[in-house]
Order: sequence, then structure tokens, then C-alpha cells
Amino acid sequence: MSGPMAQLIRRNLRFSKAFSLSFRMMSSQQEKADVSYTYETLKVTQARDKVLHVELNRPEKRNAMNQAFWREMVECFNKIAQDSDCHAVVLSGAGKVFTAGIDLMDFGGVILQQKGEDPARIAWNVRKKIQEYQETFSVLEKCPKPVIVAFHGACIGGGVDLITACDIRYCTQDAFISVKEVDIGMAADVGTLQRLPRIIGNQSLVNELTFTARKMMSEEAQSSGLVSRVFEDKEAMLKGAFEVASEIASKSPLAVQGSKVNLVYSRNHSVPEGLNYMATWNMSMLQTEDLMKSAMAAMEKKTPRDVVYSKL
Repeated sequence: MSGPMAQLIRRNLRFSKAFSLSFRMMSSQQEKADVSYTYETLKVTQARDKVLHVELNRPEKRNAMNQAFWREMVECFNKIAQDSDCHAVVLSGAGKVFTAGIDLMDFGGVILQQKGEDPARIAWNVRKKIQEYQETFSVLEKCPKPVIVAFHGACIGGGVDLITACDIRYCTQDAFISVKEVDIGMAADVGTLQRLPRIIGNQSLVNELTFTARKMMSEEAQSSGLVSRVFEDKEAMLKGAFEVASEIASKSPLAVQGSKVNLVYSRNHSVPEGLNYMATWNMSMLQTEDLMKSAMAAMEKKTPRDVVYSKL
């Protein structure tokens, strides 16, 4: 690009840099050098530049979801949402399987022993506890950083609730899912029944999986649209997930995170409502210096990896 338009972009970019330089200098000393992620059931590491790796980390229990897990997932992803050094997340499971789902020994004591002076009050407290558990996976959608889930082996019960709340789903050839809740005498209540129909788009198939608790193997998971890629093994899957996460993390955080917010919003609203929300969103976001930086990079035949975007 050349001529008046290129000159305008260069002039605006120089002005934007000068305007924001003093603010960044004042705020840089206030930024935290490191964010600590220490949990009992999760292991969080830096996988690539601006990419965090969150592992379900109870391999000796097949990553069964105990009380600490339900609490720590919310704490972890709320912290990630505020971590300006993280632009994308890969979520996987340590050990031989992704997750065996709810830790039944732990779960029964929490839900079935709620206190109350009469049945209605007991029911009220059970409802509050279920809503707390629902937030454990809703937090993945609310986190503006894209979350890639990479699962292997078994993904049972609560594991399906988890993966359906993620933005991108990969699995290994040996992976399978099972909406297992009917086999333990309950209906899935923390997200599967609400999200899976929107992902697969085949109500008959969702009903079949839910009513029978049968296994859906990796090939069917891909053909149905539940996962977008299937890898030979866990090592290849994590490598692929980290590469995609790194590519996402290289782009403007305003553009990526704004895209996620609007994708989630539009899924739950009509097209006119989604377009109106998008217009309101971009009336301010289009004023970012990221737009001019990206345009300059394109003119100079560079990629987003060559651009230094400000932290968000």
C-alpha cells in the first residue's frame, strides 16, 4: 500500500505511539513480573511465549473431579483472564486418561448431605451447590483467552461438560467421550445438555448419547463436529495444540479476545442482536493502535509475529 492512505496510517501510528508511551512508562513498574499458579488438582506451566498449559493433575485418580478441582478451576481461569502475559491456553490431562469425570466418593457427601430444616430448604441449597459447579466450566467461556482442550483416552461425565465449554477441541485416536450421568441415576447438570446440541447440531445424536451413555469414539467425534482434529497420540496432539495456541497468541490480543467475546454472545442471541452488539463493541475497539500496527506490517510484508502489540 502506498500514497495518501499509507502516509495517513504512518502518521496516526506515530501519534498513537507518542500518546501511549508516557502511559506505558508510568504503568510498567506497576505490572506484576510473574503470576503464581499453584494448585492441588491442576498443574499450570508456560508452554510457549504467551501460552499457558493447564493440566488436570490427579493421574493416580484418573483425574477424577473432587471438591478441590471444582474450586480451583474457577480460581485458575479467573486469574488467567486477568493475566496480561497469557494470550491462549491449552488444557489437557496428566496420566493415562483425560478424566474419569466426577469423583463419586467425594461428590456424594457434598450434594446428598445438604442441610436444611425442610425439603424445600434442602433443595434450595442443592441448587446453589449445582450452580457453583456449573461455574467451574462456564468460567472457560467467560475467560476471554481462547482455550484449546486436548484430550486423550477416556473423557467421561464431567469431562464432557468441560470440553464442550472450550473454544477448540482436539483429541487422540484412542479418545472417547461418554455422557455417563444416566448410569449413576442423574441427568448431566453442569453444561453438556446445554452446549453439546449447539456444537454437534444433531439433536437425535445428542439424545442417543445422553440416554444410552454409550461411547463416542474419536472418528465419530470428528465427523459429528465435536472435535476439529484427531491426532495419532498424545505427544503429537500436544505439539499441534501448542502450535495453534502460539499462532493465536501472536496476534492482536484485542482482536482475538474481542472475537471470542462476540462469538459466545452471538451463539446465545439472534443474528440482529449479535450484529448490534458487534457494532457497539467495535465502535470503540476499532480505535486501537493494533489496527494501524497490523496494517503497517501487511504493507511491509510482515506477519503478526513481527508486530509488538501492547499488553491487554
